[in-house]
Amino acid sequence: MGNRTPLYETHVASGAKIVDFGGWDMPLNYGSQIEEHHAVRRDAGMFDVSHMCPVDVRGGDARAFLRHLVANNVDRLAQPGKALYSCMLNPAGGVVDDLIIYFMGDDWFRVVVNASTAGKDLAWMEKVRSERAFSVKITPRRDLAMIAIQGPNARAKFWQVRPAAKAATENLGAFFAAAVGDLFVARTGYTGEDGFEVMLPAGQAAALWTDLKAAGVAEAGLGARDTLRLEAGMNLYGNDMDETVSPLDAGLAWTVDLKTPREFVGRAALEQQLADAGARKALVGLKLLDKGVLRSHQKVVTTQGDGEITSGTFAPTLGFSVAMARVPQGVKPGDSVQVDVRGKMLSAQVVKMPFVRNGKPMI
Repeated sequence: MGNRTPLYETHVASGAKIVDFGGWDMPLNYGSQIEEHHAVRRDAGMFDVSHMCPVDVRGGDARAFLRHLVANNVDRLAQPGKALYSCMLNPAGGVVDDLIIYFMGDDWFRVVVNASTAGKDLAWMEKVRSERAFSVKITPRRDLAMIAIQGPNARAKFWQVRPAAKAATENLGAFFAAAVGDLFVARTGYTGEDGFEVMLPAGQAAALWTDLKAAGVAEAGLGARDTLRLEAGMNLYGNDMDETVSPLDAGLAWTVDLKTPREFVGRAALEQQLADAGARKALVGLKLLDKGVLRSHQKVVTTQGDGEITSGTFAPTLGFSVAMARVPQGVKPGDSVQVDVRGKMLSAQVVKMPFVRNGKPMI
């Protein structure tokens, strides 16, 4: 038996198909993955993301610690509630994890890390803290549940069931969060749609889920979450990057700040990689032109050399298969490539990501 979120019994009662995900018993779908996907694109759906771990970093050195820990620059977080997406790197420049950091005050930042990497991440954060003797306390908040409500009508439906939260969250910009009583409401998501991710005491999660369901928010599982995030061109840790992959090779150069003279773990390795441009890879989008489905680990043949699909699926919004692939540096949007799908060479075109944004096809 794996770890269970505070909503596990609720999922079972809803007839969810439960699967193991990074050591957690999680809902794959509640009947139809495709319908759940479309509900998020067209109306509103919700995901139990309580397996992800919020970590509070508190203390006088909170900012200095995070400045050294991650590749993006937390000094960009000046306004309370502002969020930043970044990677935490090892000394070789590989990705320990990707995470979101919320700035709540000079002595309080909240970091959300991935489920399967939470134990490793916490140990790494402690190691980095103790090496420099930063004055911070790192506290995993396993007492909190997290529900992501996503889709064009997601915010309105959340306010319908929690009207008291509306005043504090109505004017939240994208990538901002607000603490409202027991609720921590963030306007960050993983679907390419608008919405909220709500952290709240574990004991209150089932009531919020039930209320949202009554308001017409569709229950959605990991299956729809994966097709939605891939359409939105968002990386999945363990698929599109890991400890052996640099953010520069994972389409995440935009999350790395090398402009400011700031020492952070992995910086020297990244600078070395930039100097050795020939060894670099690119993460590109692929659109399958033939019939079939693109999947991770399939070989991609290009005029510049071979590459590999990191994430691939059938895209319900588009009606054809798309993928992200790590390929040689010179491969560009518009290029034709071949993908080895079970021994058959299928034609695909390199396209710019995202594939879908705010419900609309971009390719």
